[in-house]
Amino acid sequence: MTVRSAILMGLMLLGGCGADAQAPKAAMELTGRVVDQANLIDDGLESQLTARLLRLERETGVQMVIATTPSLGGRTIKAYGLDLANAWGVGSKARNDGLVLLVAPVERKVRIEVGYGLEAGMTNALCDEIIQRSIVPHFRTGDMPGGILTGTDAIISAIAKQRPAQRKAA
Repeated sequence: MTVRSAILMGLMLLGGCGADAQAPKAAMELTGRVVDQANLIDDGLESQLTARLLRLERETGVQMVIATTPSLGGRTIKAYGLDLANAWGVGSKARNDGLVLLVAPVERKVRIEVGYGLEAGMTNALCDEIIQRSIVPHFRTGDMPGGILTGTDAIISAIAKQRPAQRKAA
């Protein structure tokens, strides 16, 4: 299910729930552009990643968050990622152009959750290619931080090619 589908489903459910309906609850609190609950990323790399994600947002308007979790709690990575993206409100609400790179090392899962506004360029096929070519090879050798860094760079590069001159709307 895409972020768009989840939002549409949520809106349909909210239609019958009245004004007391709440946004989905994230399993983790959004504490910054990098939320490393699985402790895979050292402080130096976190600073580098945060700077890259800030630059991405400034240059393209796209907001991206990197999240690692110690456990999916028995859920699919897709459901977990959707809940994070929706609860955190990643990206512009008007453009629905947020992106979450989610890593669950215990379950050996990684996912790129893309908002509907980015799906034309950040297709499932492209996300799968980034995961398989840029992230998984590092993970297989035990280099989780390297996979996250390389994957982040590949995502940023793909977005920059699609939105080279866009600026964040005020």
